Amino acid sequence: MHFNIFKGPFTYNKSSITLCLLLFVFSTIRLAAQENYEIQVYPSETVEKGSTMLELHSNYTFDGSRQTEAGVLATQNMAHETIEITHGFTPWFETGFYLYNALAGNNRSGFAGTHIRPRIAVPETWHWPLGASLSVELGYNNFAYSSDDLTLEIRPILDKKWGAYYVSFNPVFDKSLHGLTSSEGFIFSPNLKFSYDFTKKITAGLEYYGALGAFGNFYDYKAQQHQVFLAIDLNMAANWEFNCGYGYSLTPAADNAIFKMIVGYRLHKKGRSK
Repeated sequence: MHFNIFKGPFTYNKSSITLCLLLFVFSTIRLAAQENYEIQVYPSETVEKGSTMLELHSNYTFDGSRQTEAGVLATQNMAHETIEITHGFTPWFETGFYLYNALAGNNRSGFAGTHIRPRIAVPETWHWPLGASLSVELGYNNFAYSSDDLTLEIRPILDKKWGAYYVSFNPVFDKSLHGLTSSEGFIFSPNLKFSYDFTKKITAGLEYYGALGAFGNFYDYKAQQHQVFLAIDLNMAANWEFNCGYGYSLTPAADNAIFKMIVGYRLHKKGRSK
């Protein structure tokens, strides 16, 4: 699934032009809040059969909510540490398990919840023109950190690679099964990633995370969540993954000025290495 968008006798530097474009788009973002534990746009591929992926998702909110609201603790100057363990059971099926934790002053540190996420993918043998998978995530959340203690997420995942360019779209649907917003329908929360391989080891791009409201009854714009991150992926070793980014919110409904980082390591079944 590779082809070169730029063909012909052009003399400009593709990497320089792409970097300027990313910086320009990011520089237009306004500052403006969301509880965040796993800030990631998913790729379509699942963990290899027999392998286990260990990940630590870390983020810190420099500009969040400043007081307890509906029993949910303030997120200002709060760090989130999420442990994710994902195992591949077949070439097209995996299951992930999450432990959410919050770290902050003023007695705000604690266990924030646990989620489980099975996912199936379209096998490569089907030769689809793009990658596709579907995850379903069921979560328990501590009321001190969320207004809803039982939640459901349905996440279709579509992605495509063109040469050095990559795009992934996750049209997520969130539902509270119990809690303050359980009477609402499925909330449309689109996620989008665009990136460019500047070298074989360094990839950079933009990540977008939104929450618009239920179809047919979207929130007013100021009540919607729109966050944009400038993110970097480092591909230094086959079994390691590293992603970090800094993001802002376009509306006051989501946390703002967030630094996030993901570090992952892939464990292969005995006798096999990547």
